[in-house]
Amino acid sequence: MRKINEISKRLGKELLKDKRTLAMILLAPILIMWLMSLVFSANTSTNVNVGTINVNNGIRTELSDVKNVKVNQYKNEKNAKNAMKNGKIDAFVSQKDNKLDVIYSNTDSSKTSLAKMGLQSSLTNSTLKNLSNKVETLANANQQMQIKTGATNNNLNVKNAPKQSALKISNHYVYGNSKTNYFNTLIPILMAFFVFLFVFLVSGMALLKERTSGTLDRLLATPVKRSEIILGYLQTYGLLSIIQTIIIVLVTVWLLNIQIVGSILSVIIVNVLVALVALTAGLLVSTLASSEFQMVQFIPVIVVPQIFFSGIIPFDSLPHWLNIASYILPLRYATDAQSAIVFNGKGLTDVWVDILILIIYAMVLTIINIVGLKRYRKV
Repeated sequence: MRKINEISKRLGKELLKDKRTLAMILLAPILIMWLMSLVFSANTSTNVNVGTINVNNGIRTELSDVKNVKVNQYKNEKNAKNAMKNGKIDAFVSQKDNKLDVIYSNTDSSKTSLAKMGLQSSLTNSTLKNLSNKVETLANANQQMQIKTGATNNNLNVKNAPKQSALKISNHYVYGNSKTNYFNTLIPILMAFFVFLFVFLVSGMALLKERTSGTLDRLLATPVKRSEIILGYLQTYGLLSIIQTIIIVLVTVWLLNIQIVGSILSVIIVNVLVALVALTAGLLVSTLASSEFQMVQFIPVIVVPQIFFSGIIPFDSLPHWLNIASYILPLRYATDAQSAIVFNGKGLTDVWVDILILIIYAMVLTIINIVGLKRYRKV
C-alpha cells in the first residue's frame, strides 16, 4: 500500500507542475459545455422563404399568413431560379391555369417539409374562402329574388354557379427527391469535418513523435532552415493527406449514394484545402503539446467547436453574435463552399472567397509553424 501511495503522490506532483494539462482537464469541459448550451438553447424554429410567380392573390395571402413562411413575389421563373441559387429563397411556386408547379431547393429537408405544409394549408384555406364567398353570393342573389317575386325559397340555386377546377400541385426538386432526408443534407458538412479530424490527428501525432524521439532535435542541430523542415513535413504529409481526402470523398459518395449537382472534382479540391488547413493546424498543436496526452487534450478545444459551427446546426437558428463568431473557424468556409457545389451546382469561381480564405488559413498557420520551431533550436 505504501508503494501505491508513493506512486500516486509522484504522479500528483508531476500533474500539478504541468499547468497546461491541468488547464485542459479543468477548462476544456467547461468550454465545450458552454458552447453546447449556446448552440442547443438557440432558436430552433425553421424559417422558409418562398417565391411566387403569377400566383393568385388569395393563395399568396394565405401563404403569407403561415407562421415562419415569408413570401417573395417574382416576375418570371428566371429571377426566381437565380434567387434560389443565391440562397434567397428555399422554394418557388408558379401558377398555370389550375396547376401549381413548385420547385424546392431541398437542401434542408425540414424547410422543404414546412414549405409543403404551408402551401397545402394556404391552398385549402383559399379554396374554403372561395366556396364561402360563392355561397354568400348565391344566398344574397336568392334573397334579392325573394324580395322581387315575394316567393319563399330556402334552396340555393347552384346550377348556374360558375364551376372551378381544383388546383393541382406538382412538386419538383433541385437536389435529391421527395425521399431526401436530413442526413443527406449533412453529408457535405460531415465529409469536410472527418477530413479535418483525421488529417489533424495524423499530422499532429507525427511531428510530436519526431520531437519525443529526439529526431527533430538532431535535425534542428544541422544547418537546415526551419522553413525547410516545415515545408518538408508539409510535402510528405500533404501528399498523404491528399490521398486520404480523395479516398474519404469517393467512398462517401459511393457508399452513401450522394447526389452531387456540381463537379465532384470541385468537391475534392475544397476538401484538399481543408486537409491542408488541418495539416498545418496539427503541426502547430504538436509544437505546443509536450506529450501525446496533451495532444489528445487539444482535440476538444480545436476540433469540437468546428463541428458546432460548421452548419450542422442551421446558422439562421443561432444567435446573431454566435453566427458571426463562426466565421473565425475555417470549417465554416469549407462547408459553405462545399454545400454550394453539392446542392446548387456552383463552380470553384463561384466560391472563390471561401477558397481564398482557406488558402490564407493554411499559409498563416505555416508561417506560425516556422516561427514556432525557433523555440526548439538550441543555436
